[in-house]
Amino acid sequence: MSSLQGYVDRRVLMMLQDGRVIVGVMAGFDQKSNVVLSDSKERIYSMEEGVEEVPLGLYLVKGDMIVLIGELDEAVDQAVDLTTIRAEPIPPIRY
Repeated sequence: MSSLQGYVDRRVLMMLQDGRVIVGVMAGFDQKSNVVLSDSKERIYSMEEGVEEVPLGLYLVKGDMIVLIGELDEAVDQAVDLTTIRAEPIPPIRY
């Protein structure tokens, strides 16, 4: 839990168990690693159309759904033209 403290008030990217990718500013977290993101967007990957960003606003992610979380370098992220990126959607994790 304490390892998430360094991400508070920073832009992060999360990959979830169902294959979704969420980007937002970490507003807070709790002892079960549930995370609150502000100004969040879901990035939807496609081989045909590039990356689509769907605004979500304030968003709560259950801790047991998070597969990966990392800080984004905002300057690098803004310099990338997401419409030119083609990628297969990430499949959900199966147990």
